[in-house]
Formats: sequence, structure tokens, C-alpha cells
Amino acid sequence: MLARRFLASIVLPADSACSVIRDGAVDVQNDGHISYCGPLAEAPPMAVGTPMTRLSGILMPGLVNTHAHSAMTPLRGAGGDLPLMSWLNDVIWPAEARMRPEDAHAGMLLGCVEMLQHGITTSAEMYMHGEAVVDAALSAGSRILLAPAYFDLPGAEWRNALAAIDKWIDADGLRFGPGGRIELGYGPHSAYALPVEALRATAESAAARGALVHIHVAESLGEDREQRAAHGSVPQLLADVGLLDGRLLAAHAVHLSPHDVRLLADHGAGVAHCPGSNAKLASGIAALSALRESSVAVGLGTDGPASNDDLDLWEEMRLAMMLARATTGDSLALTAKDALLMATRSGAAAVGRHDIGTLSPGAWADMVHVGVDGPHFAAGLEVPDDQLLANLVWAAGSRAVRDVWVAGEQVVADGEPLRVDRVGAQREVASAAAHMLRAEP
Repeated sequence: MLARRFLASIVLPADSACSVIRDGAVDVQNDGHISYCGPLAEAPPMAVGTPMTRLSGILMPGLVNTHAHSAMTPLRGAGGDLPLMSWLNDVIWPAEARMRPEDAHAGMLLGCVEMLQHGITTSAEMYMHGEAVVDAALSAGSRILLAPAYFDLPGAEWRNALAAIDKWIDADGLRFGPGGRIELGYGPHSAYALPVEALRATAESAAARGALVHIHVAESLGEDREQRAAHGSVPQLLADVGLLDGRLLAAHAVHLSPHDVRLLADHGAGVAHCPGSNAKLASGIAALSALRESSVAVGLGTDGPASNDDLDLWEEMRLAMMLARATTGDSLALTAKDALLMATRSGAAAVGRHDIGTLSPGAWADMVHVGVDGPHFAAGLEVPDDQLLANLVWAAGSRAVRDVWVAGEQVVADGEPLRVDRVGAQREVASAAAHMLRAEP
């Protein structure tokens, strides 16, 4: 049953052509799914009394952040000038060892608020303290794909962590929560942080449950040296243990050979491209053009707020375009249209979902209203489609996000969260940071 019709001057459904619909309508059912998206003139009849929401700007799908550790907001800025492995070993992992569930909850709650304010309605999260992370996401109204992280470290037995995820999925299912907001998966941190046995066991558990495996892959040259020497490459190792036979999301994927790219493409793996984090940590620049030319589903990721240092996927769109053009010498290597689809439709495909990242019948009504009353749209909305998209992606970005809905429920209005006391959430993160970053052991 139709619950509400949304009318907008511009509707961007994020279909494969990145169409621009002028004077558009989106119908949302009571269950939070979309039943129609298209021109208002072609919309189905509406029952008398059905509520309508009229929007003056652009209505588009919520963005899909394909790689994040959003609960790390208490660690923002810590060790900010260190390379990846020093940053992890000397700053981040010692601080995370002091993290309590309440710290993870505080960090995730503020992370969700930040993402929602930037139009990110879905994030693929890899982190620990899973129950606290889920509770925070549900409190904020966000949608997440949570892959609880595990390592092979003293006091952190990977077998126990793997068994706990198995048990959680078997008890609650892969997806649960209002509006199907939570999806569970597996988060083996990386090939260098786990033995081959753990990767093989993960492949078996995930395959038995149809779950997504979210793993760091070839982020920097030094981290996977032993795996490259022993197995040829990290993607080759993932293929050998069976991880590429199921749903796999490769985070970063910076240092890949043509053979590695072909392995990912042939197995239908998704890639989370994180240009901001990779640049900040001097990890390198992923071969985005090669991945896209091989038809690998590539989404955009912010990575954690301690390595980026924000949760703004609009910035990642611009960085991805600039780096792709600079590294190829081709000004058309990645267009505004391409980048927008990477942040929506392609990001959803990278995590194996087709019910998000688009405004189409059957998809969840995860939607963003972008205001057009600022200088970025001073030329108006009657400009050619390509110019409109360029103004949206290059000029407007997150600062123009006004309203956000997840599964048809409004969670941001006029730029502020509706479910969370943002100032209170910031205070909780300050308290968590003081605990986690204290000098004494």
C-alpha cells in the first residue's frame, strides 16, 4: 500500500544510464520499499488522502560506503602523520585494545550521525564489539553491513571469533532489524593478520550461510610481503582457499597485477576503492581504470575516521575522479556520472546488494534530498544533464544534503539527525577518546 509520494524538481534514480528525471515522483510503500520512480506525468493514480512531500531540490539514492570502521571516531587524528603499519602497531591497535563496548557504541553512533548528515545511508563496517555497533546503527536509523573483525593475536583467538559470527547469523539470520537495516557477514582482517587455515575456515562458514566476506586486500606494498612470496599474490591466496568462490568485498585492492584484477573479475568479487585513506597513509593509488575496464564492481569507501579523517563519500568521489585522471592522463577516465554511480549503484553491487543504491521499484526507500539554493547551483536546474551532475558532484557535495530517509523513515531533517542528540553523542565520543588514548597502559 502506498504510504507517501515524493515530488522533486530533479530525481536521480541511479539507473545504469545515470538518468536525470525532471519533475519526478517516487512512491514509497508502507513497508519502506519503492513502488514507482519516474516522471510525475507517468506516475500511477494515487488514492485520495495519500500524503505528498514536495522537495525543491534533487532526490537521489542514499550513498553506499563500501568500507568503513566508523566506530573509530574517538581515534580521529591519532597518529595522523604515520605510515600504515606504524599507525596500526604503535597507535591504533594499542588504543583499540582498551576499547570497551560503550566506547564502540559511542563511536559508532557519532559515525552514523556524520554519515547520515552526508547522505550515506548504508555502510559496510568491519569492526569489533559487534552488538554495540549494531545497537548504535539501529539507534541512529542507519543501514549497515557488519563484518565483525578478527585477527590472530594473543588473547584474540580467531576460531572463537569465527564461531561467534556463525552463531549470531544462525540465530538472527543474515538480515534483521526494522527496514532490514542490519546485515551480518565475516570480517577476517587481512591475509597478513590471519593464517591460511583461518581464511579457509572463513570461506567455508560464509559459503554455508551465503554471507559476505569483507577483508583488507593488498593495501600497501609491505603488509602482505610474506603472502605474496608464498602464494604469488593476496588475490591468488584468496582464490586458493575458496574465498573468491563466494561473496567477497576486497577493501583497498591497491597493489594488484593484471592477473589479480582478472581473478577478482572472473569470480565476481567487489572492490572498495578508498582514495582518501590510501593517499593519506601513502599506501598508493589503486588501478581504478583497470578494475572498471574488467567489469569489477567497484564502490567507494571512506575507510575509518582515524585514517581519512572524515566520513564523507562526496569527497571520495572527487578524489577518485582527480586521481584517475592524473594517473592516466585522461580527463574522461572517471566522470561525475561515473563517480556518482560508484557511490550508489556500483557500491551496492560491490557488496552484493541490489535493493539499495538505486531508486527503483522493489528497492528500499533510502533517499537523500540535496538542496539547490546555494552557489553551486546558481546556474539553475535547467542546465544540460551533464552540467547538472557536474555541479552536484564537483561543487555541491555533502554540504548541500538537507534531508535523508532510510527505508522510508526520515532520519535527517534540514541537516540535523532526528533520532540522535548530536551534541550529546559528541560528548560521549570525547569521553571514549580520553579513555582509549590515555598514556598509561
